[in-house]
Amino acid sequence: MRIQDLPFSDPGAPDARSGPRFLWWLFRNQLSGQLKSLAWGLLHFLSVASLPFAVGVAVQAAVDRSGGRLALAGGLMALACVGNAVGDTFLHRSAVTNWITAAARVQQLLGRKAATLGSALTRRVAAGEVVAVSTGDVEKIGWFVEALSRFTAAAVTIVLVCAGLVVYQPALGAVVAVGLPVLAVAVLPLLPRATRRADVQREKAGRATELASDTVAGLRVLRGIGGEDLFLDRYRRASQEVRHAAVRSARMWSLIAAIQVLLPGLLLITVVWYGVHLARDGRIGVGELVTVYSSVMLLTYPIRHFEEIAMAYSFSRPSARRAARVLSLERATDTAGSRAGGAAPAGDLYDPATGLLATAGRLTAVVCGDPDAAGRLAERLGGHASERGVPVLLGGVPLDELPLDAARGTVLVQDKDPVLLSGTLRDLLDVPASGAVGPRAALDAAQCGDVLAALAQGSLGADDPMDARITERGRSLSGGQRQRLALARSLVTDPEVLVLDEPTSAVDSHTEARIAEGVRGLREGRTTVVFTSSPLLLDRADRVVFLHGGTVAAVGGHRELVRAEPRYRAVVTRETEDEVSRSGTPALSGHRVAHRLEELEEIEETA
Repeated sequence: MRIQDLPFSDPGAPDARSGPRFLWWLFRNQLSGQLKSLAWGLLHFLSVASLPFAVGVAVQAAVDRSGGRLALAGGLMALACVGNAVGDTFLHRSAVTNWITAAARVQQLLGRKAATLGSALTRRVAAGEVVAVSTGDVEKIGWFVEALSRFTAAAVTIVLVCAGLVVYQPALGAVVAVGLPVLAVAVLPLLPRATRRADVQREKAGRATELASDTVAGLRVLRGIGGEDLFLDRYRRASQEVRHAAVRSARMWSLIAAIQVLLPGLLLITVVWYGVHLARDGRIGVGELVTVYSSVMLLTYPIRHFEEIAMAYSFSRPSARRAARVLSLERATDTAGSRAGGAAPAGDLYDPATGLLATAGRLTAVVCGDPDAAGRLAERLGGHASERGVPVLLGGVPLDELPLDAARGTVLVQDKDPVLLSGTLRDLLDVPASGAVGPRAALDAAQCGDVLAALAQGSLGADDPMDARITERGRSLSGGQRQRLALARSLVTDPEVLVLDEPTSAVDSHTEARIAEGVRGLREGRTTVVFTSSPLLLDRADRVVFLHGGTVAAVGGHRELVRAEPRYRAVVTRETEDEVSRSGTPALSGHRVAHRLEELEEIEETA
């Protein structure tokens, strides 16, 4: 796999049972790249390790005044330098390729999982954790997957050099063969403590990131209540905890690095001291001593890869564990795509769990006293259920059994807090759509005239309001303006079934009345379900369904239900329990209902 060939056509099915299993799965899925990196790494390290032998031959040739062996030594050194340069260059290329492809594979897997789970993802995993996995964690995972082949090449090189030194000069070679493994494993007792400190640092950094993201998301509210300083102090304390944890972690890793510098130095001193004694006794030549000394000195370079692989694994292990936790999440139902046929059927939308029936081609309003229950039902109607249960039926067919793309293309759910991405208004409305509804018609139906004017005024050089830029999450707009733009985006999509959860909760009454007319006209002949308690929207619905206790309690027209159903009236008119009990007499109830209907008619006439 080459970098220019990314993204993968299919990133595969990951083994997400644990962090180590996930890392091993990544390694196996780019085995060819790992073998290339291993081959170039062996060429590089062996070329480096062969330089001392060439130097030793040259020194001994100079001592013996042998021109032929001196020329041979020069040729060997030149060959080793070429091998070193070529191996190092292509090792770096293959290592970077392995790193990037591993990170890209993880990101594609996370993107696919987010698309599959939909809104259920952030209810099962914190949004900050998903962001942390898709940014910093993928780099750490890629680092370990890439470093593994380089570490293997370094370990093989050390074994081969130790064996070669034992054969070349048994006395000194035995010292090196015993000393180098000791150097490699000397830091192992310190790794668990270093790993724990690194985990604490990442945990604190994750909490600080979540706190920062939550603060930024609620900045407008914090300014309104004067809570900026309070949350700033909280973030300052959290960031200081991260700094202290990072210092403690760095101390441990610096100790490990110091040990990996100190012990090779002690081994060099031992080799020189013992080699000098052997040379004085005439048991080895000067060239052999130089060869062994140089070999030990240069082997400290591949030895450092033991430290790197330990760091890479300690950092990537919790990252892989978090990634595996996200990737192991499954839909509440695992039957998506089990029904043959790519197109979704047409017909009524029915939820057996509550008895809710949305007639095909009609505008159905749903009133539910519990906003959280309404949100969960809206998501279930769109196939985003977070819990197992009876599936929603579309045209008599379980929605969960349809192919995921067909179900998502047929039923669109707009939640009560829609997100606007940064970019131009034209980009915002450039969404998969049927083509029957244009952006202008959708904006008019959603009553976005003042929003267009505000965007054009705030964007210099944008002659066309469609080219005006929207800031991240639409923070420069009011809540009502964001709601209307999100509604226009949903209307442009023009799905067969549109589910809207409180689409006008932040809009004034007069604008709400015009939006109700616009949505009704634009969605004529399409199935629309609106979760709302607004009398203006309810009065324009073809059918109103009242849910109480998780099931359908009443069905009818808005005015009919206001007169006949006290519980419905209490939700719609915001009556308290005392008011409901006092309005139980027919005379008082009729007077109150008539007053409510007169208010509704006045708003309609004004709008």
